[in-house]
This record gives sequence, structure tokens and C-alpha cells, in this order.
Amino acid sequence: MKGLEVLLDQYWIIKNDNKALFYQIKDSIPEYRSFLSEKLGYGLVMNQHLIKLEKIPGAPQAFMGIQEFTQKLEYILLCQLLMFLEDRSRDEQFVLSQVTEFIVSHPVGHEKIDWTLFSQRKSFVKVLRFVQEMGMIKVNDGDDQKFAQDLGTEVLYESTGISRYFARQFTTDIMAFSSHEELSQMEWGDLNADRGVIRRHRVYRKLLMEPVVYSSGADDADYDYIKKQRGMIEDDFASYLSYPLQVHKNGALLLIPQEKNLKDLFPNSKVISDIVLLFCKKIRDRLLSKKLELTDKGGIRLSRPAFDLLVKELKEEEGQRWSKEYREMTASLLSQRLIAYMEDFKMLAAYLDGREIEILPIAGKLTGDYPEEVKKSGKTG
Repeated sequence: MKGLEVLLDQYWIIKNDNKALFYQIKDSIPEYRSFLSEKLGYGLVMNQHLIKLEKIPGAPQAFMGIQEFTQKLEYILLCQLLMFLEDRSRDEQFVLSQVTEFIVSHPVGHEKIDWTLFSQRKSFVKVLRFVQEMGMIKVNDGDDQKFAQDLGTEVLYESTGISRYFARQFTTDIMAFSSHEELSQMEWGDLNADRGVIRRHRVYRKLLMEPVVYSSGADDADYDYIKKQRGMIEDDFASYLSYPLQVHKNGALLLIPQEKNLKDLFPNSKVISDIVLLFCKKIRDRLLSKKLELTDKGGIRLSRPAFDLLVKELKEEEGQRWSKEYREMTASLLSQRLIAYMEDFKMLAAYLDGREIEILPIAGKLTGDYPEEVKKSGKTG
């Protein structure tokens, strides 16, 4: 894997975790530094402990959150824990009760922390596990997973000193901002967002960080840039990452070669990825038989009951080949899983509080089926 791909795929490279990779990345940076600065507008955090690429999105998307987190409270608790660690030096030890007391005495927003509530302790355990996996703290003694069940649990931790590099550094006070749009605009100041370097950075970031960039219509400045500068964009991504660019009437995307071992790609080895491919094939078959029709934007509109019925039919037709979890899952729950998963990859959009579903154009490019020998054998997952 190329050094640039490693920086894009991982949140950061910590020297103590992999010295060989750290120095490999450090030595490779001159090869693509100009691409990062001129085309993406990305900065690098590099010191004796880590290397981190500041991956700012072209436009915020729901799937860009921390995948392990499911509630706003968990983000709040993470911010409070980072505040606590800000004053802890490298290798400094502390105990769990110090953290929980700090969080109660330093509230953020309107969320009241009450450690007697099991749900809040469970959320904090999730945050502690995430921070450990990111390498910001180490457990020296004890098991913080028990905190969810026992408020009196005590654990001895050690700070690695890298938590201060986790959050993005801002040059302006952001406390007065009330939306992510204001936060995004802060990077550009008073410059025209649809012209020059701003548009170039935004387009390259979208192509790199989103599964697909859809056109919103004739007035879409970003899609217009993609069409007009297609040759340059193709050359850049081919040269630095070997990713082919495909541009269609309603969408553009980078294709990641199959041999690339990157996280969070589609399709992947997860069972739900296979189910989505089968579902896309079912949709495509319905379209070819004129049972469904395309909208003028290349999508397919369905009511939620119609979507659920298709999922139910798919489960009845193919479910015997799936893993035990999905074989035994209700069709209703499977619909929810498919909607959430496909939304993350911009294959689907839900409207009117989920009462209407739109299958988006990229779903038509990604279909799959079982080999004939598997169908005949009746093997299960």
C-alpha cells in the first residue's frame, strides 16, 4: 500500500505502534506533499510521536461520524475526556474516578451527567474503549468494561500524550458557530466558495472521501468542475493513488482496485455487503422488466412498504444461504439494516421520516449473485 493510502486509510500513524511504518510514511511524504496541499488543501501533523493527515471533508456526511458511537452523549463524553487528558503529560497515570469526577464538574452543553444511570455508564465505557483503541490511553490495571455494571469500578490508566492531536486545531474561536456550514466556511473566510482553489479543494475532497459525488442539477458548481476538469482530475488520482475516475450524467466516483486492502470499502467480506449486492440485482431485474421506473435523476422512488416487500421477497428467495444472524433476522429488521448500510454508501436516501425511499444511481452499478454451483448445492453462509 502506498504511503498516501496509509495516511488516508488510518486516522494517524503512531511511532511506538509501528516504527517501520512511521519512518516509511515520513520518507514518502515529499512524493505527494504538493498533491495534498494544492489539490486537497490538507495539512500534516508530524512530530516525534505521530504522523496525521488532517482529512477535512468536502461536505459533512452522516457516515463520517465515529462508527462505534450511536448517541450524541458519546461525542460529548469524548470531548470531556479529551479535556481531561489535555492536562495530562505523556506517561502520567490517573484513575477512572478522577475522570468521572472531572466530567461531572465540567459539563458540556445541556446534557446532565448522572453516573447512577446505567445507559450513561454504558456510553462512557464505549468512549473509553474507543480512546484506548486509538492509542490515547493505556490500561495499566483493572477492567473498565465493568464500569457499566458497577459504579464503584476503579481502573488505573496511563496517558500516551497523543490525545491533544486528536481534535482538529482551529485558528478562530468556534463557540459562536451554530451550524456545520459556518464551521466549513470558516476555512475559506470571505472567498467565493464556488470559484478557484476553494472549489478545487472541495471537489477533490468529495471524490476522495465520499462513495460517489452526485450532481444536484444544472447549477451544481462542483459537478460542473468535475466535467470540465475531468482530464486533470483523472491524471491526479491515477498518478498518486492509481484510482480510476468514472464520470456519468448524474454522478462521479473513484474506483478502488480490488487488491487494495483498505477499510470501509464496498463490497467487502461482510454478509450484509453480499445482501446489498443481491438486493441491487433484484432492483435492477425489476427495472429491466419495467416493474420499476427511473426518475429524471436516475434514481428509483419507492414507498417504504414497497421497499419492505422487496426485502421480504429477497429474504425468502436467498436467505437460506446467509449466516445464522441474517437467516433468523426478521424482514423488518433486515430492512432497517439495509437502509442504514446503503445510506452510508450513498446507494439509498430516505425521505419523509423514512416513509419514502429512493434507490440512488450508484446502486445500479453494483450488483451481485451467487455462482450457479452454490445455488444448486443450497449451501448456507
